[in-house]
Amino acid sequence: MNIGSAARKSGLPAKTIRYYEEIGLLKADRAANGYRDYSAADVNRLQFVHRSRNLGFSVEECRQLLSLYDDKQRASAEVKAIAEAKLDDIDRKLAELTSLRSALRHLVDHCHGDDRPDCPIIDGLSGATVACETH
Repeated sequence: MNIGSAARKSGLPAKTIRYYEEIGLLKADRAANGYRDYSAADVNRLQFVHRSRNLGFSVEECRQLLSLYDDKQRASAEVKAIAEAKLDDIDRKLAELTSLRSALRHLVDHCHGDDRPDCPIIDGLSGATVACETH
């Protein structure tokens, strides 16, 4: 099938498919006319990468997962280790975002938001200490 059909079936843009081929995640056959010719197995690989990327796996992690996907003698422990590492990364990012939210919430809560030039948000961003005053 051509790249347009592979794109529709995989849910990926043709540009992304070309990129994945360029970096070696996929190798499409070439038809007699020189155009890319994708098989059902190629589309399955594209769908696998698409779902993996949607779960936050990097291109390199997808490369590892594809290697394990192709290896019918793989140990599921290897796959689980990659997924657990991704979960740890997501948990770390969530903790960072929670901390950022808390810091920004503190700044917003202490800003009067009126016509005065005093602004705890600007002070906080500039490194000045935000006074804890009641409204």
